Amino acid sequence: MNCIIIDDDIIAREIIKKQLKELKSVEVIADFSEPLIAIKFLNENSVDFILLDIHMPNFNGFDFINSMKNPIPIILITSDKDYAVKAFEYDNVIDYLLKPVETSRIEKAMDKAEKLISVFKQNESGKIIPINEPDELYVGVGKRLVKLNFNNIALIEATGDYITINTKTERHIVHSTLKKIEEKLPSYFFKIHRSYVVNLNYIIDIEDNSVLIDNKVVPISRTNKQELINKLNLL
Repeated sequence: MNCIIIDDDIIAREIIKKQLKELKSVEVIADFSEPLIAIKFLNENSVDFILLDIHMPNFNGFDFINSMKNPIPIILITSDKDYAVKAFEYDNVIDYLLKPVETSRIEKAMDKAEKLISVFKQNESGKIIPINEPDELYVGVGKRLVKLNFNNIALIEATGDYITINTKTERHIVHSTLKKIEEKLPSYFFKIHRSYVVNLNYIIDIEDNSVLIDNKVVPISRTNKQELINKLNLL
């Protein structure tokens, strides 16, 4: 993957460049202190994603996003946590990092970027949408192979060496692990707890450390709660 960095703070840019250089899977092809100069660069060059600061004089990060003719996946890097909700109103914002960014956190962001970039493209409306994701899965139930449409799966829960797949109308108990089926799932599924994976489209309510999926209350781990919030379309 290649990227550019846009941040008016030269020290911040150098720190991020050093962290990314250690990862080796990412190449920083340019960095800019002026967003307008970066726009000119993007008119002539293509990049996989952009690392973008929010607070910059005259032309801030959101001004930059709004000015883009062809939206590119963006990871926002800022010292201000108050803009997280606003940030994820943009379809092409894929992560939100707080300065100073720890190396472990930027590694996680790069893993996320790599997964998303590989399945996302731009459609005619300028929004970024998932492509090439499977619609269905065959699972072994007893001596049968049962076809399940991913859109109908609300919740998957693990118990020992078995998983229970909860659809709109049925429950299927399958001899498998949560990790194995998780690798098969499209991007709108999320592991909220070591024993539960949920379809984001079925979330009705989130309160404290639990999520309501249809009529079932499911626990969510503290470490996964913020990442779940970041994935939702918030007002």
